[in-house]
Amino acid sequence: MIMYLRLLLTAFIWGGTFVAGRMLAGHAGPFASSFWRFAMASVCLVWLVRRKQGGLPKLDARGWGGVCLLGATGIFAYNAFFFTGLQSVPAGRAAVIVAMNPVFIALFAALFFKEGLSRLKLAGIALSVSGAATAISRGDIPALFHSAISWGDVAIFGCVASWVSYSLLGKRMMHTLSPLAAVTYSCLTGTLMLFPFAVAEGMLVATPEYPISNWLAFAYLGVLGTVVGFTWFYEGVKSIGASKAGVFINFVPVTAILSGWLLLGEPLSLSLLVGGLMVVCGVYLTNRG
Repeated sequence: MIMYLRLLLTAFIWGGTFVAGRMLAGHAGPFASSFWRFAMASVCLVWLVRRKQGGLPKLDARGWGGVCLLGATGIFAYNAFFFTGLQSVPAGRAAVIVAMNPVFIALFAALFFKEGLSRLKLAGIALSVSGAATAISRGDIPALFHSAISWGDVAIFGCVASWVSYSLLGKRMMHTLSPLAAVTYSCLTGTLMLFPFAVAEGMLVATPEYPISNWLAFAYLGVLGTVVGFTWFYEGVKSIGASKAGVFINFVPVTAILSGWLLLGEPLSLSLLVGGLMVVCGVYLTNRG
């Protein structure tokens, strides 16, 4: 029960990252924002893993290859695709595409890890995705898909591919690494990959000019959105399986809209409430299945 509560809280934390990201818009570039988020997270994670586990375990060549793939998929590629896609794709349409994560996590977990994929689980996944789409589209789901697929859409689908890869690679890596060690290594390697791109973007010149709100947003994204959120999500993957943990991602767009209502004064519509109820029912069916 505690694990399910942690996964739900993770979704709320990740929903709040949209508010933090909005605070950074116009003040820091995408690669700079990503670098500072994961640099802060890496410092916290190294301290945490040393306190809880005595330090990071040593890796052989195969282990280093695995954690580099984690950093390349869940940290570097996800952020690159996300910010590239949002240059041309509306946030609502992008969020609907990202809400497909649990579907592909469940399908590939069934294919590679033999996790069960019953009719009830499939129905729960479909219901929760539909609920997320209902909340984001304000009840007019077909309106989100009137336009043709663009390169921006392809980039957002790249987010899905990156996160699915990160989730499933993480499950494989946790045969030899704890969830905390896997997250720490992925953040360290991903941060190193982001650094040259952030420098090329002008981060070194811009950093002294960042207002205090930027650093607060970086701290939220790094400590809560990454250290707490990633660790709890991986613990969920290890405990209840990738497909069951992944379906909680559908709460993220709903909680993002809810965070906008609470913190930014954005309207709270009936479609959000209906969509949220559909997500809750979908999560229940998926985990029961």
